[in-house]
Amino acid sequence: MLTDLLGFPPQVLFGQLLLGLINGAFYAVLSLGLAVIFGLLNIVNFAHGALYMLGAFTAWGLAQFLGLNYWVALFAAPVIVGAFGMGLERFLLRRLAGVDHLYGLLLTFGLALVIEGVFIKLFGASGQPYPTPAALTGGINLGFMFLPWYRGWVVVASLIACGATWYIFERTKLGAYLRAGTENPKLLQAFGVNVPLLTTLAYGYGVGLAAFAGVLAAPITQVSPLMGSNLIIVVFAVVVIGGMGSIMGAVVTGLAMGLIEGLTKVFWPEASATVIFLVMAIVLVLRPAGLFGRVA
Repeated sequence: MLTDLLGFPPQVLFGQLLLGLINGAFYAVLSLGLAVIFGLLNIVNFAHGALYMLGAFTAWGLAQFLGLNYWVALFAAPVIVGAFGMGLERFLLRRLAGVDHLYGLLLTFGLALVIEGVFIKLFGASGQPYPTPAALTGGINLGFMFLPWYRGWVVVASLIACGATWYIFERTKLGAYLRAGTENPKLLQAFGVNVPLLTTLAYGYGVGLAAFAGVLAAPITQVSPLMGSNLIIVVFAVVVIGGMGSIMGAVVTGLAMGLIEGLTKVFWPEASATVIFLVMAIVLVLRPAGLFGRVA
């Protein structure tokens, strides 16, 4: 009955929806990092894709040169790349405080090109393989598709990261300080809070989220210098749809866009690469601040 109605087996629909959810998990974590950085620092971080790639390469390097496994890299790589991001904020981005946002975008775009160029020079444009951890090999037959355990883990890990980030920024004293620092940094500093340090930590956390997504992606895709540039435009579209700087918007929109992309691959495959940008255009016309953004 359902096959006659759809014109194809329902397993195809369910399979694409599940794959869309997995893609949406990556979109959610990456767009969350962008939303944190823009919402708290007002920086359009175009280097986010390069830092996502740097997270994957850090995990690969820890395995190749130090023999550290995936589980160590999952925590170590975000810390290492986050520390690198804090250095970028402290010595480069902070110098652009108070100037037009365009300068920050141009600087981060240039940083992305430099980072990608260095890795292409060192490792070439072809990808490096990263093995799936032994504990997550194999999968389960769901009836409509065979789901690898690792892809299921990606969804779970992404939701944990998103939930933890929301809790930190919305329910803790540190999150309250960070939000206050965006509204009135001089007043917050008058109460003895080190606002520049908070800014640096916030940027490092956003970068760490990108690196975390990179480690999750490493066993699924080839670890390549261009893996971030292929994804960052879609992630920017997701952030715009959800609302620049909205943490909840980044998470909900990232997962939703993954599902919409999966549905489009079933009913209109030719439009699957552009459907997110079509949704972005419609949202910008109807609600320029984004679905969850605050209207000025």
